[in-house]
Amino acid sequence: MTNTIIIGGGSGMGLALARTLLAQHTDVTIVGRSADRLAKAREELALARPEGKVDAVVADIAREEDVAALFDRVGRVAHVAVTAADATGVYGRTADVATATAWGVVEAKLLGAWLVGKYADGRVTDSITYTSGINAYRPNGANTIMAAANGALASLARGLAVELAPVRVNVISPGWVDTAIWAQLAIDKEAAFAELSARLPARRVGTPDDIAEAFVSVMSNGFITGTELHVDGGHRFV
Repeated sequence: MTNTIIIGGGSGMGLALARTLLAQHTDVTIVGRSADRLAKAREELALARPEGKVDAVVADIAREEDVAALFDRVGRVAHVAVTAADATGVYGRTADVATATAWGVVEAKLLGAWLVGKYADGRVTDSITYTSGINAYRPNGANTIMAAANGALASLARGLAVELAPVRVNVISPGWVDTAIWAQLAIDKEAAFAELSARLPARRVGTPDDIAEAFVSVMSNGFITGTELHVDGGHRFV
């Protein structure tokens, strides 16, 4: 039996979480849509000489049959962490964002999270942790549908925390984190990071390891449930 499923574990924050948990003698299953990316991530994790074991499963959490098959495969599991994200075509004025793209965001970010809760019932023993984001609290006029989907996760987590109790359900809300997702955006990353770092109380943007540590703290604390933990360097205040 795997201890933790990490959906989105093939890159970025999910991969950092897998690396952290494996070093703590925890067995993990990384999940994602790209077989190639998962294979590369699994190889990277194995080369790090982890204390735990790692498995990989190709699945898209926006597809109910994939989520059902995932939980059928792993059986009972202690924790589920959902870090999957796709920002392709999402950013821009609402009038300019394709409706199909907006549906894709809602399906992957919100409905996918709901499907995880649906099929986790009776199989997850300890916790489910989702990933929201700063745009839910600091909309900028070019991220409205992503902000809406992220913001809805807090309500979903509170509902599932009651429904699935004593399984704990929480949300991690990162600020700007230096991951590969920035390659999907038409932005000068280095300039944007420098400008934001000068304003943030933390004086830097986040790293995947920062978020991984937050996940571990929430997953391991048996008295935190229905809560959203902001890991944003103070971004909500500036």
